[in-house]
Parts: sequence; structure tokens; C-alpha cells
Amino acid sequence: MAPARKRSVCPEATSGDRAKSSKLDMSGEVQQIIESRRHANDVFDILERVQSEEEEDAVGAINACGTVFSTLMAKRALFNGKLHEEDEMLSGEYSAEEKYSMFMRHRYNDCLGLLLDALSHESYNVMDTALCTLMKFAAVEGRYPLQELDWSEHFSFPRKLIKEVVTRLLSTTEDTTLLISRFQEYLEMDDVRYYVMSSVRKNEGQVMNKIKEETMHIYQNNVFTLLSNINMPSEESEMSNFMVKQEENHKDWKAANLNEHKRTFEKMWLGFLKHKLPSNMYKKILVVLHESILPHMSKPTLMIGFLTAAYEVGGAISLLALNGLFVLIHQHNLDYPDFYKKLYNLLEPSIFHVKYRARFFHLANLFLSSTHLPVYLVAAFAKRLARLALGAPPESLLMVLPFIYNLIRRHPSCRVLIHRPSALNELCEDPYVMDEEDPAHCRALESSLWEVKTLQNHYHPNVVKEAMKINTPLSAQEDDINDLLEMTSFELVERDLKDTHTKGFPLEFEPATKLLQGGGQLLGQHFSL
Repeated sequence: MAPARKRSVCPEATSGDRAKSSKLDMSGEVQQIIESRRHANDVFDILERVQSEEEEDAVGAINACGTVFSTLMAKRALFNGKLHEEDEMLSGEYSAEEKYSMFMRHRYNDCLGLLLDALSHESYNVMDTALCTLMKFAAVEGRYPLQELDWSEHFSFPRKLIKEVVTRLLSTTEDTTLLISRFQEYLEMDDVRYYVMSSVRKNEGQVMNKIKEETMHIYQNNVFTLLSNINMPSEESEMSNFMVKQEENHKDWKAANLNEHKRTFEKMWLGFLKHKLPSNMYKKILVVLHESILPHMSKPTLMIGFLTAAYEVGGAISLLALNGLFVLIHQHNLDYPDFYKKLYNLLEPSIFHVKYRARFFHLANLFLSSTHLPVYLVAAFAKRLARLALGAPPESLLMVLPFIYNLIRRHPSCRVLIHRPSALNELCEDPYVMDEEDPAHCRALESSLWEVKTLQNHYHPNVVKEAMKINTPLSAQEDDINDLLEMTSFELVERDLKDTHTKGFPLEFEPATKLLQGGGQLLGQHFSL
């Protein structure tokens, strides 16, 4: 908490009128401060209670501050303009009214400092009340500005106060995700969202530029939480919810312009993503990238640097990075010739055993859905999957084999992998180069899918049945693999057991139905139970 501020009493108030007891009715104090200048010094009692360690006292004092200063601002009782030092105020030749307005303006500034400090209080109720009161002050300041309006583009919006709130929310030492979630309702206001994004962008530069290649887990997690709570409008007509009404200046106000929102949104995210991130944060960002970030950027292709860096991380992050690149390629005409090469190199034996297997094949199926892909590329994917299938578990094979068949259906030129008459007179040596990273040079089209024929001798009957389909002409209609993507070994066994109980299975003996009773009821003739 902040230390107690140095006091300077209001010249117009008398010391005898000032409340002494901390147990006085706070609502009465509030009313007296608002109605009479003689009780101006009583505001010190309320400010002291804001710093109380007792939750109830602190919450009550914060609410009292909200009532006092919002009312005084509405009454135009706070000094408007550049504020002088208190010592200068007392010694200068000012009227009693001017001294009072300056005194209360200084107390208002003290109150703001205390409320900002309260955003790191141990009690969530205190933090929540302080945040709501600060935003209440922001709304009142916007309506009754405390400075002369000499800004050409921001008008009466209290940018400084919002910036201070954002700075406290983006703590470098404390996890503020809960408070940021509470702040989300204010982000639904278009002007608040605009100035919050501007404040975040500046804060990122001030904090992250100092550490350069290092990471700050707590700070970056707070920033990401705040950024992910920002919901951008899609159309200009959706921008109708403003905390501060600008009336005549509304059309010229940047906060009311969707393009300005997009530019600020873009700069904010790019500023955050250009720094090194904790490894667990890449996945969080990439999951929401194509839906919540790219559509609201002025130039989505500027994300290419981040996506390329994310691919180098490996694993699921590489796959998700390719998903973002795919969106840029198909929706924003990005020229990225290495896309399918990178996807091809993600096909490793471990792909069948990782928890993101279903998502990988779902996206891979999407990436390979175009019928305009070169035949050598499709053949390379089909061949590599077939080779990897030799060591895959049964539940994966039941998905991979239809996946391969679908690739061949989309690209009839790949049928040469199934039927190659000239192969009868050639040596039994596979020309396919498994270790080649470039699918254009792996020689897949010179090979065949002998791996699928091999799987016809698999121990699992369902795999054998699926592999046998390659012996007959493939139908024109593709197989639906969506239900097979997330199949587990447990589900496969459960399904087999269910089929066994339903259909039965052949035995080499006659099962007993009763104790000591077998075939021909021979034992039953001598023993009756």
C-alpha cells in the first residue's frame, strides 16, 4: 500500500470541524464534505481508511471516495487546468474558492494514487471496488474534464487515468488475471478498448525492451490475458457503445473509427509477439490466432515472422503455426512456398502417439484437400504415411488408411502407387527416400504402396479389412474420417468386445451352462444339483 500522503489543510475549513473518530458514520461525513467547504479536511479521514487492512473499512472508504469526488466533479468544484503545487497554492494570491478547488483537486489526485495502489490489495473485494471506482472516475472525468481540451484527436477522454489503470493491471510481479477478467466488461466500450490497446502497446515497449531476449512469465501472462479479453468489432455500425460521448467531435475521433481500431490492435499484437515468449504461451496464442487476431488486423501478412518463429519451436506448436500460415496463404494471398515442405517434415513416427494427433490429421486433411496440388506432393504424403503406418497402433491405422485412400481419390494420377504393371519385371527395391526432407526429391511417384499390402497380414482383423480395400477399385466417394480421428485403443477394444458379445465366436468345445454339466449331460445323469 502507498504511504500516507503529506497533509495540507484547506484554509477555508476549521480544525474543530474536522472529524476525529474513525467510527463516525461515513455516509454522514460524505454528505458534509459535499455540502460544506468547512468540512473539506474531513476527506483526510476517508483517504486514511482507504489504506485500512480491514476489508470492510477499505471497501467502505473507497465507495465513499467515489461518491465524494464524482459529485464534486459534477458540481465543477475541482480545479480545472494545470494544477499548481500545494505550497504555491497556499502562498499565492488566490480567492477562497480557488484555494478550495485546488485543495480538493489535490485530494482527488491523492485518492487516485491510493486506488491504484489498492489494485494490488490482498483482498479481491478491495481490488474490485477500487477498479470499479477508478473507471467511474474515468467516466465522470470524460463528462466533466479537469483539463482544458487542447487535444486534436483525443478530446475529453481521460487517457492518463486509463493508462495508469492498464499499467497496474499489467503487473510484472503479481498475477492479475482475475482482476483483468473483471475489467473485461469495460473493454466492451469502444473508446475504452481503443485507449486500453494504445496503453498496452506503449507499456509493452517500456517493459519488454529492457529485457530483450529474456522472458517475463508473470508480465507476459498478464498481457496475454488482457489481449485475449479484447473483442474487436467487425463493422463500423457495431461501434455504438462509448463511455464518453463526444457529440460534435464524434466523427473526427480516432476511437470511433474502425480502421484506427484495427491499426492499434495490429500494433499492439505485433509489439507483444516480437519478443521472446514462454514456450507454453505459443500454443495459447496460435489456438486463437486465425479467429480472434488475423481477421481484425489491417495487414495480417505481418504475422509471418511470428508464425515462422513458432514453427521452429516444434511439436504441436509447429502444427498450429502451419494452421496460421495456411490461413494467410488461402485468405490473404501469402506466397509461402515452403508450407507443404514443413508439413511433410512433421510426419514422424511419434505423430501417432501424441495427444494432438486428432488435431494434426484434421488440419492435414484440410491442407491437402485442394485438387490443384502437384501430384508428386500428394504422392509423397501418401507414401510417407504408408511407411509410418507399419509401426502405428491399430486405432491409428483405421484412420490413416482411409486418409491415404482419400488422397488417391482426389488425385487419380496417384493411382500408379497402387497399380504399376512395369514393376513385375523390376527388382524389389523401393526407390522412395524416407530421409529426404523435400517431398519433391523423395521419389515417391517411382514407388508403390507395398506397405498397405503388408498390413493385410496385420493381427487386428479390422485393420486387415481396411487394408484389403486396396485390392479393389476405390469408390469415387471419400471416406469420412472425422469419427476416427480421436479413436483410442480403449475404445477399439470396447468396440471389439461389444461385437463379440453380439455376434458370438466359434469354440473348439461345448461351453458348460451349469456346474458339472457338460456335453450330452453325462455328468448330469450321476450328479443332480
